[in-house]
Amino acid sequence: MSYENKILQMKKMLGKKTETKQEKVYFLKPEAPSYTESWRQAGLELVENDFGVLFKREVHYPFMYQHGNYRLGELFTALKRWKSQGEDHPFAISEDEAIVFFDTETTGLKGAGTHIFLLGFLESDDEGFTMTQYVLADPSNEAALLFESKMWQRNVTIVSYNGKSFDWPQLHVRWTLNQQHIPKLKEQRQVDLLHSSKRLWKDDLSRMKLTQVEQDKLGFYRKGDIPGHLAPIIYFDAVKTGNAETLMKVLVHNEWDLLSLITLYIHSTNLLLDTITTESATTYTNIGKWFGDLKQRQTSADILKAVTAHFDSTETGFAHFYLAFELKREGEYELAIEAFQSALPTIPDKKQLQAYEQLAMLFEHKMKDYAQAFIYSKKGRELIEHIAFEKQTQYKKQQQSWQKRLQRIATKNQNK
Repeated sequence: MSYENKILQMKKMLGKKTETKQEKVYFLKPEAPSYTESWRQAGLELVENDFGVLFKREVHYPFMYQHGNYRLGELFTALKRWKSQGEDHPFAISEDEAIVFFDTETTGLKGAGTHIFLLGFLESDDEGFTMTQYVLADPSNEAALLFESKMWQRNVTIVSYNGKSFDWPQLHVRWTLNQQHIPKLKEQRQVDLLHSSKRLWKDDLSRMKLTQVEQDKLGFYRKGDIPGHLAPIIYFDAVKTGNAETLMKVLVHNEWDLLSLITLYIHSTNLLLDTITTESATTYTNIGKWFGDLKQRQTSADILKAVTAHFDSTETGFAHFYLAFELKREGEYELAIEAFQSALPTIPDKKQLQAYEQLAMLFEHKMKDYAQAFIYSKKGRELIEHIAFEKQTQYKKQQQSWQKRLQRIATKNQNK
């Protein structure tokens, strides 16, 4: 065969599509662990499905059950309030949504080797609330745990604390590693109460740990709680020794987390929708700013005005500052100027610089008062000398901008 014919023959062979048969992946159901009876005696129920075994704990609570400052049934009042509010908010949940309060305990913080050993769910039913906790029998029975959660078939709204960033992504990872055997995980709407807590209590709470929020805001104090960082050690010890006595304390820790999610949602809703009551000026200012960021201008302005009227001037600098922007957007230029001026004595340097800039702009472009515009421009130019900028280029840019403004206003003032 000639060289050319060989080349042609090889091209034909390369052009053919070869059909590859996908081999069916067979699942070998793992054995139940030897400590099954011991864990049952500790208070866990053995559950078996097509993918192995797991353990379950269920607790029922009446609607009148008190957790800290709130009864669990007050959740429905909070949902009704959102319905009557008439404004969209990312925190709002409809009464028609199936709500599941969700929390996990894991053997680590990240990585393919990190297992979820406890899935906690809390939801309402006709008689109250039911908490269901699924416990991983051992790592070989992971598919059984995930399948039993029913997250592959349900359509719910997940309410969590840092779940959007941690718990749910971790569940995704574990599900992906078992995807050859169990149905696909369904995507769910996420309401993360850590995100809302940061919006509400920025610069008010020193830490945003759920236990801190419980004590400072929800009136719940844990007694005999297991620190979260010990949970993985306790779980591995229970698997190794077969003794689940201390593991049950981890389940109580998870139970308190879940109950606090309900009361935190109630408390946060009341804060967002009530008039000013017991929280600080900082908190209500944060609320006003949040509504402003959502483009709900009137609600934002009303809240910020209430803060400036209710609290001492030493506490309302930021409220005046954010209110000034809302007033400027509404064309209330004189009121905006007053608000910026009221904010100046108590806001930090970088915010002061913004306020001076806004005042210079308002006096130059809206009020045509070039003398006042020059005064505030000069104050802004002087202030940048006392601000520590991250980069020298930022300082130079500010310096040039303020100098240019001063020259422009001086020219306008001479020519009027």
